[in-house]
Amino acid sequence: MNPVDVSPLTILVAAILTNNILLSHYLGMCSFIALSRRIDTAVGMGLAVTFVSTFTTALNWVIYHRVLAKGALSWLPGGLGAHVHLEVFSLIVFIAVIAAFVQVVEMALERFSPAMHQALGIFLPLITVNCAILGVALFMVIRGYGFLQSLAFGFGSGLGWLLAVLLMAGLRRRLRFSDVPRGLEGVGITLIVTGIMAMAFMAFAGMVRIQ
Repeated sequence: MNPVDVSPLTILVAAILTNNILLSHYLGMCSFIALSRRIDTAVGMGLAVTFVSTFTTALNWVIYHRVLAKGALSWLPGGLGAHVHLEVFSLIVFIAVIAAFVQVVEMALERFSPAMHQALGIFLPLITVNCAILGVALFMVIRGYGFLQSLAFGFGSGLGWLLAVLLMAGLRRRLRFSDVPRGLEGVGITLIVTGIMAMAFMAFAGMVRIQ
């Protein structure tokens, strides 16, 4: 199916379930494992990721298609006379936009929710280099999504990450009272459960899926 023909609603649902950015592509695993120990921190981080993913995807789409894809550097110092398309700078620009939004989220949490800001700790500024958010921006370009499609994909991917980390937080809470083999405690059992969750989410593939 041509990406242009896919409705934003289909992309939204698929990004949450069948094409979950974490369970399907395993992006954003670092903060997922570290912050899925408690439900409250999982919800806070998930909402922050959803906010940043949604708005940075929309802004990055505008910047990429209205500025980078249409611009070029026809002159370089030293008289090289090179014609360098600005698209090659997309990765740097995407990261810069993500970093700016993360700063907004961090300042807002520090001002209105100091407890959540302290609970998220070092992982909040690390959203800047969260490969899940950067991956959404890159998938948006690779798949040729339009603006509304990209907005739906960014929002759905954030919700999908939130859903995954929240489910894991609930499961890890139950695992505290389970008889887990000593060698699998901590990260080991978390990765095993993540794989099982990924297989469970594959059951939605017959309902909706995007490429």
